[in-house]
Amino acid sequence: MTDPLKDSPVKAVQVEALVVMKLVNHAAKTFPTVATGSLVGMESAKQPGLLEITSCFPFPTIDVPATDGHQQESAANLAAAAPRAKANVVYQNEMIKFLREVNVDANNVGWYTSTSMGNFVHLNTIENQFFYQKEMNERTVALVHDVSRSSQGSLSLRAYRLSPAFVAAYKEGKFTTESLQKSGLRYQDILVELPVTIHNSHLLTPLLHQLPSDAPKEELSFPPNLAALQQDPNTPLPPLFPNYDSLDLSIDPFLEKTCDLLLESIENHHTELNNHSYYQRSLAREQAKITAWQQKRKAENAARTASKQPLLPEDEWQRLFKLPQEPNRLETLLNSRQVEQYARQVDGFTAGVSAKMFAVKSNLLPGE
Repeated sequence: MTDPLKDSPVKAVQVEALVVMKLVNHAAKTFPTVATGSLVGMESAKQPGLLEITSCFPFPTIDVPATDGHQQESAANLAAAAPRAKANVVYQNEMIKFLREVNVDANNVGWYTSTSMGNFVHLNTIENQFFYQKEMNERTVALVHDVSRSSQGSLSLRAYRLSPAFVAAYKEGKFTTESLQKSGLRYQDILVELPVTIHNSHLLTPLLHQLPSDAPKEELSFPPNLAALQQDPNTPLPPLFPNYDSLDLSIDPFLEKTCDLLLESIENHHTELNNHSYYQRSLAREQAKITAWQQKRKAENAARTASKQPLLPEDEWQRLFKLPQEPNRLETLLNSRQVEQYARQVDGFTAGVSAKMFAVKSNLLPGE
């Protein structure tokens, strides 16, 4: 199995904790509308291939009166396409200019977007990332924050890039059956996921050590090092102290919704397959008509040759018949990738639920 990161100039992503907080806050305020923004940072000088994201800022929101479903859908599309809008490109350049003046890392390294239930594999995401990544030397990523999954206490933040094979195919703009067979492009090759780590500053680390403890009754002295924090009686609990919320036996409410979305994506996939099957049947009918016309014209020309009459043109069928155009297979690839995304989520949800059910099997089924 080949390494998907082998040909990528970016091998991993490091995100500052402040960027995560700003991103989560922006996504929570705009939910259920998609939140998008720009990422700035730099490539690590110590570790080649590591992209450090040190700051971010949101794109301006577009106010569209949502009085009916069509206007709501229009507003959602405008929000999802904000990273490549001309007005936002100018705004992004101005913001980076101001950041440079205050001595902040001012290199554009990508964009971020929010999503719900992992529903982010669509044409807007592909076009946005291609807009940033269309040059081969562009070291840009797309950060995807799942608001619904994160609301359960588990931060969902993933980084993606388009694979070089998909970028090459997207530049050509041909997603026919013949071109896909020639390039060997599969739906698994659209997005490449990068490992993400969150970096905390030295000031934030002592704060995290003190968060689980109760408020101190007396004034605290400044600790000489991090080890002293764990020995301090005022901070008896280590960071990320375990709780019993994970032992709740209630079925994850997002499991049912994810299954519904998975079934919907499978139905869309079957619709695309039916459209392609209809195209193949229409193409076969037209080709049969063309073959019959060519045979008839050859017979006519043979008779004309025998009677020494001028021959009729045999390429006239190109004007008389019009072959149906093959539907774009890009939607099928994206939908297949979205089905895989939902399947991974269902697998992640059911793993924890199944473990809990087996653990308390004797209490649920006392007769066995």
